[in-house]
Amino acid sequence: MSDKLPRLAPGQGADIGLLLEGTYPYVSGGVSSWVHEIITGLPELSFGIVFIGSAPEDYKPIRYKLPPNLVHVETHYLVDKPSPRKVGHSKAKEKEFEALAKLHDEFRQPGAEISQAMRAAVGKIETESGINWRDFLYSEETWHQICASYHRFCTSPSFVDYFWTVRTMHGPLFKMGSIAAAVPQFKVLHSISTGYAGFLGSLLEQRRGCPYILTEHGIYTKERKIDLAHADWIKDAREALSSGLEEDRTYVRRLWVRFFEDIGRLAYAAADPIVSLYEGNRQRQIADGAPAQRTQVIPNGIDLGRFTPAPRKPGERPPPIIGLIGRVVPIKDIRGFIRAMRGVVAHMPEAEGWIIGPEDEDPTYARDCHELVRGLGLEGKVKFLGFQKPDEMFPKMGLTVLTSISEALPLVLLESFASGVPVVSTDVGSCRELIEGRLPEDRALGAAGAVVPIAAPLEASAAMVKMLKDPAVWWRAREAGLARVRTYYTRDLMFASYRSVYKTALEAAGGRHRVRAS
Repeated sequence: MSDKLPRLAPGQGADIGLLLEGTYPYVSGGVSSWVHEIITGLPELSFGIVFIGSAPEDYKPIRYKLPPNLVHVETHYLVDKPSPRKVGHSKAKEKEFEALAKLHDEFRQPGAEISQAMRAAVGKIETESGINWRDFLYSEETWHQICASYHRFCTSPSFVDYFWTVRTMHGPLFKMGSIAAAVPQFKVLHSISTGYAGFLGSLLEQRRGCPYILTEHGIYTKERKIDLAHADWIKDAREALSSGLEEDRTYVRRLWVRFFEDIGRLAYAAADPIVSLYEGNRQRQIADGAPAQRTQVIPNGIDLGRFTPAPRKPGERPPPIIGLIGRVVPIKDIRGFIRAMRGVVAHMPEAEGWIIGPEDEDPTYARDCHELVRGLGLEGKVKFLGFQKPDEMFPKMGLTVLTSISEALPLVLLESFASGVPVVSTDVGSCRELIEGRLPEDRALGAAGAVVPIAAPLEASAAMVKMLKDPAVWWRAREAGLARVRTYYTRDLMFASYRSVYKTALEAAGGRHRVRAS
């Protein structure tokens, strides 16, 4: 794909500004595919994208053909290396530094509501009346605040590690402040996560007064907690021979967790509506600070025309091909799938496991997966096929498997149902209600596969073998999946829901502009 990006001229705008972190158009996957479908499925609206990434080298060229109604794409990276400046003292900004200190104190209170004072302090980041990145990084006030916080809250990790943690944590927030100053005049903002994209949305909503919509496919803070629990780049005392209390030893790690919780609460305070893909995640959003009255559920939907069930004779035994479609990353637990395949092959020597997805996101983990295949003697039985078009793969498969440790509403399950392929999935996100049904009339359709515990390869392999060896079970699951996806999870239903959400927001934006003009 070409890397030529559409850009709005100064003063121009678009209907919807999508704030995206680490996804479309540079990364393929479920969320990126969803973004592409929303833009192409609502051609009457113009869209712009503000992409936030980690560093340029982490992303490949554009992975999608950009739709004509995508009129603007700008790309920003969190890496930032400001030039040194002499440490100074600014009396004019003493009040702002005091407000920042109070903000940090409020953030340290678990579950505290986002006050207007907190939002005001954050909203001034990188403005003429507020604190900018250089002020924060090189001022005496910041130095004194960091020293005081270290002595008060964090005595185990070295001061150097603590200092760099604070710098690394705050740098992207100031980056978002500078981005907010130059973003085009979008009528409505829409972020597809909390995190840095959500923080940018909260800044823009406050500064410009434009409606801000938040959709979470997965719960960002939950996913970051999983990442942070295993992050080896965090230098805390778990790596040292310390006899201190566990609570003290992991302070820096807990600081990162609280940081993402806090910026998530800022996004929840600014967004209306707050959308989740299924009821379980809506309840999680509320527990994490989202106002219940602003939350709603809009399930994903797929284009049924893209997926056609392979012609099979009733009662025919399905092909012994088990496919896992997903990125080769730890959260998908590809290693768990490989271990489960060992049990499958022991009972069905003719079976094959296909891992269908890119391996470039975490090369070390991908290499470990290849080594595990060799170590278990599964060469020729477990195959890495790389990225493939799902609609071309499903007709060759007898079963789709998902071994993830975290999901929201995975499109791959819906696509599998529409292709007439039953599913075995871990009990994560909405997978149980997708497979077994949610409402009474939905559950009456029957199970479209089997649900197994997380990280349980023995249970997973047993479910796969049962599904593939018993044609009657397989056919009932196939028919249930087809009926469920056609009734509840079509792309047209999803488009209609978001068309309504955008219409309401655009009407509100017009009203707000008229009020301001008057």
